[in-house]
Amino acid sequence: MKILYICTHNRCRSILSEAVTNHKSDGSLVARSAGSQPSGEVHPLSLKYLAEAGMDTTGLQSQSWDDLEDFAPDLVVTVCDSAAGEACPVWFGQSLKVHWGLEDPSKLQGSDDEIAAAFRHTIQQIETRVDALQDIARLDKSLWPAALAQQGAK
Repeated sequence: MKILYICTHNRCRSILSEAVTNHKSDGSLVARSAGSQPSGEVHPLSLKYLAEAGMDTTGLQSQSWDDLEDFAPDLVVTVCDSAAGEACPVWFGQSLKVHWGLEDPSKLQGSDDEIAAAFRHTIQQIETRVDALQDIARLDKSLWPAALAQQGAK
């Protein structure tokens, strides 16, 4: 299953999701990330906490979804937090779509310990969801829509 994680700026949550997915994948998932208005740089704390978790950050970059035209994802996952009033970019391709609604740890104001905890929590949330996606990816492709709907966007 090819997965494209999208958000507006592609600097934190979509980057975390790409790295976690590719790290945890048993070969059934291949992930990329992009933004509708990429910032052009990965948030430094994203790289820090991915490395702390033992995940490779090589090649992670903030990029436009236009740069991934040839990727042809099976699944597009939006990761913006609409509960916090963020507007999610809209993907018009033929891919299956789900929304994860992750809080942005890079926007947290607090102590270093609070910020670290927020990044670690977000990475853990993504890991749990990626485990579920791996189970879905093992199914016949015709069953993916129902399995994704059953899993829910969470």
